[in-house]
Amino acid sequence: MAEEIEANGGSAEAGKVDALNETEIDSYLQKVVADNGKLDMVFNGIGSYYKDAGSGTPTTIATFEQFLNPLQRICGSQFLTSRVAARHMIQSGSEGTILLFTASVSRTKTPNMAGFASACAAIEGLTRVMAAEFGQHGIKAICICSGALMETGKIRGMISDFSKLAGISREEMAKSYTKFNMLKSGPTLQQLGETAAFLVSENGVIFNSHVVDVDCGKLNLL
Repeated sequence: MAEEIEANGGSAEAGKVDALNETEIDSYLQKVVADNGKLDMVFNGIGSYYKDAGSGTPTTIATFEQFLNPLQRICGSQFLTSRVAARHMIQSGSEGTILLFTASVSRTKTPNMAGFASACAAIEGLTRVMAAEFGQHGIKAICICSGALMETGKIRGMISDFSKLAGISREEMAKSYTKFNMLKSGPTLQQLGETAAFLVSENGVIFNSHVVDVDCGKLNLL
């Protein structure tokens, strides 16, 4: 990805960081601040393999470990990267943006998603708490709540597996992901990226503590 950005005239640097290891996160962000003098924004797009998270498994069958997996891996990682970033923003006077990421299942009535839905809802709550805490330092905390990104390998894999379990075609299963969308389409990776770029820009300053839905409008969203 970094090579592709640079090949198109941009500037990028890739680094390997364990997003569940606070020491590694802190070391990497120290380097970012040392190289640039400040930290403008942090975005954590961590996910979880759906079987590890118990997604698609009835709540009466899913194990306690499956329930906790997305809470620890997804919400826990968002907590770690966000708070470490906030420390560096406060120390360097960056007045930056903490951009969190969650899925629309946080507020839809979707069965067999106990752990993942709980983690997604927790991230929205975490966003509001951090916005209230860090706002005094000029730091924004915003959450992007995305619908299914159909072009990603993770969603394509889930569609394939779930269609086999349900005994229906991939096409039928794919339609179930967008059947509640008002526009009968879903968001793309490019649209998600452009939304993120806007939210962390000067024009996005009016957003803080908000959960921004990127889902083309859902009829079943609370």
